[in-house]
Amino acid sequence: MTAGTDPVTPAPVVPAFDGPCIANVVPLLLGVAHGAPGAAASLPAWMPPPVGRANQLVLLVIDGLGWQQLRARASLAPTLAGAAGGPVTSVAPSTTAAALTSLTTGLPPAVHGVVGYRVRSGQAILNVLSWRLAGADARRLLPPRTFQPHPTFPVPGHLRSAPTPVVSKVDYATTGFTAAHLGDAVLHGLRTPSGLVVEVRRLLAGGAPFVYAYYDGIDRVAHAHGLGDHYDAELRAADRLVADLLDALPPGAVLAVTADHGQVDVGTAVEVLGADLMDGVQLLSGEGRFRWLHVRPGAADDVAEAAAAAYGHLAWVRTREQMIDDGWLGGEPVPAVADRLGDVVLAPFAPTAFLDPADTGEQRLVARHGSLTEAEMLVPLVAWRPNG
Repeated sequence: MTAGTDPVTPAPVVPAFDGPCIANVVPLLLGVAHGAPGAAASLPAWMPPPVGRANQLVLLVIDGLGWQQLRARASLAPTLAGAAGGPVTSVAPSTTAAALTSLTTGLPPAVHGVVGYRVRSGQAILNVLSWRLAGADARRLLPPRTFQPHPTFPVPGHLRSAPTPVVSKVDYATTGFTAAHLGDAVLHGLRTPSGLVVEVRRLLAGGAPFVYAYYDGIDRVAHAHGLGDHYDAELRAADRLVADLLDALPPGAVLAVTADHGQVDVGTAVEVLGADLMDGVQLLSGEGRFRWLHVRPGAADDVAEAAAAAYGHLAWVRTREQMIDDGWLGGEPVPAVADRLGDVVLAPFAPTAFLDPADTGEQRLVARHGSLTEAEMLVPLVAWRPNG
């Protein structure tokens, strides 16, 4: 962790890129699943013990399920709460686009380049999840596999394998973000949560050594309703889904569950950046809880100073150089990635968000994520080996 700049400012949870971080999960699981020599015996202590005894592996990613939220509601999710394992960190920003890409590539955002939900491309902003640039479909103008060129689901180099099967919503099959973060993986589309169990069972019965599955119900409910009754009901439903998936595993198979980020209930608590600050800003990107400021040439220090004076009681304010030096993105970005970064970042530790008037959809969100608080950065990595 990096110390705060003020005695009353909490320290950000910096991604543990050299240890228990979601960026390291899939490469380790693939090594075990594909029988890489010594892979099971050399697993780190933070990897749940059942993984090392797997004949087949399923990784279920439950979008938006934070460790803090799960532990506070353990009685609502007895299956998840009773698994072996513990918390690992997400990446920065702790948002779906960056985190899922780190999961599937095994790389930090500084390398894979998906540095947020909305990312600068030239003088326009790419919405990564919809893959739209200036409101238009950007799949031809900005090919996803050029924007994010690194291989996904990296199997140890000396081993050959078929493309990784992915079980996810059929709606996502042709999106630009799917191409960017899943690469050559084969998508087995589903229309209902029960279909996830059916597809995983079929793939394991067919001999797949590793299956990646994705469920987005928790995240959707949190965004729409916050962390109240609807969230609790959806957590119960997700826990039942996990239990059903466990029942479907063949002998020797292991189920692991993780997430991309947690959540913070923000509601209507948003901050509008002041006119004096915006005088030095050309573009806004990112999201409300990880707001990139792209500033006019030579104005970065002045904008950072003004932002810290105005919002330092609510947020961590860092220049691009400070953030990179503090390890938030996992290294020094290559030039193509560096061009996407803002010059100053505002990452709230308070339950608020920084408004971008150009992004009207985000204004409707109740619970949010993206910053480096424990509630957003810590996610579960748990596992079971229920049969034999």
